[in-house]
Amino acid sequence: MEYTKTYQNQCYDEERALYGVRNVLVEHCVFDGPADGESALKESKQIMVRDCQFMLRYPFWHVEHGMLEDCIMSEGCRAALWYDQDVVIKNCSLGGIKALRECEDIQFHNCNIVSPEFSWRCGDVLVKDCSLTSEYPFFESKNLTVEDSTIKGKYSFQYVENAVISDCVLDTKDAFWHSRNVTVTDSIVKGEYLGWYAENLKFVRCKIIGTQPLCYAKGLVLEDCTMEGTDLAFEYSDVTADIIGDIVSVKNPLSGRIRANDIGEVVRGDSVRGEGDCEIITGFRRA
Repeated sequence: MEYTKTYQNQCYDEERALYGVRNVLVEHCVFDGPADGESALKESKQIMVRDCQFMLRYPFWHVEHGMLEDCIMSEGCRAALWYDQDVVIKNCSLGGIKALRECEDIQFHNCNIVSPEFSWRCGDVLVKDCSLTSEYPFFESKNLTVEDSTIKGKYSFQYVENAVISDCVLDTKDAFWHSRNVTVTDSIVKGEYLGWYAENLKFVRCKIIGTQPLCYAKGLVLEDCTMEGTDLAFEYSDVTADIIGDIVSVKNPLSGRIRANDIGEVVRGDSVRGEGDCEIITGFRRA
């Protein structure tokens, strides 16, 4: 691609340093300095940003059709990408709070992201081969694809709709609360109180670790999964589960079927919703 202008080997610290640029290449630049200016590339279009360092706030707001490669966004680079469309981020490090919000059609490839409140109210987001640490990642986002990534958080994927997650390690408390239409395959999911109030949440060949998972869920499906330390599981859930191995305990499942090799305890009798008609089968082993 030919660019109308190239910005190279410069240091910018003024407000809106490259505001509204079109069809440009920005490389080997640093956005830092005593002027402490914000919004360096706000309202830009068709930009390639390569091997740059961003230390100041709000650099990429209202950007359309952008590519960022080999860039560093420091902890001081707060709220880096907001209201953007069609942006690809490769081999980048993002360290500021609220790095992505209310964006559409965004891709992350091989990135290291440390950002509380990452990807709030976004749509059509791809995260592939990434490491993400975030307290509240993907809140109220839609149409997500997460592949071959590691996510460490507290309250991940809350109120998410339409997500496909595969070959990931998720170490996160309270994940998938109130989520809808989410499928997780070939992943490790570790945390407390997984998937409460979810609708159409599906796990395939996953390892699920942690206390009191998957309660108050509707249309919950587990296929060929294993469970570790999962006590008081499935309370008041509509569930179809085939578990390879054992479950510590199950409490008052509402409907459906649970099959496992062994269930240490089935807790019934303190339900305020009636006993339910969930079928529980032990001695189950996948042929």
